[in-house]
Amino acid sequence: MWKFIKHYALEIYTVLAMLFMVATSFMGDLSAIQLFVAVFNFLFVLHEWEESRYPGGFLELITSLIEKEVPEETRRASRIPTSILIFTMVLLPFFFDDVTLFAMATATFGIFEGFIHVIGIRIFRLKKRYTPGLVTAEMELTTSIFLVIYLAYNHLGTWYDYIFGPLLFFVCFAMMQKTLTLMVGIKYSDMPKLMKKQLARK
Repeated sequence: MWKFIKHYALEIYTVLAMLFMVATSFMGDLSAIQLFVAVFNFLFVLHEWEESRYPGGFLELITSLIEKEVPEETRRASRIPTSILIFTMVLLPFFFDDVTLFAMATATFGIFEGFIHVIGIRIFRLKKRYTPGLVTAEMELTTSIFLVIYLAYNHLGTWYDYIFGPLLFFVCFAMMQKTLTLMVGIKYSDMPKLMKKQLARK
């Protein structure tokens, strides 16, 4: 069973996310935050497929940093911690839509995705101005900006929601990244050195 889950992690995540979308379509009187989250859920599904399968290749870019072969089973299983992060960023603001901190965490996720995929073009010195997942990442970025504007315009939350929301995301993201690095056999503390080495390449 566990082997099946690891092998089809992306597909299982997609089915669960789509079921969530179907469930929300039957719910009435969704708040604006919940509607935003429903859009994010859909964009996250599209992003995972663009990044991993069609055209895919972002994982290959990341693993090229460590200069070691990563088994296909590990590549597929790597979508498990990623899926957990995504569901956290979707479910928290959906079920606690009155907590601005959670909405800001999700918005930060989308903004981060938009920037990291653009920065990736420079980091990996790609000839084409495209990293796998870039198109949907920019859609996430745009939606996130609208969400932040909505929160600010309607005076939702307090100053610490706008500080600790992003902090919550980065803590969750760091935990996900640490899990991924352990899966491929390197220390999370080695990532800055590997990034510096990559940037120093000609």
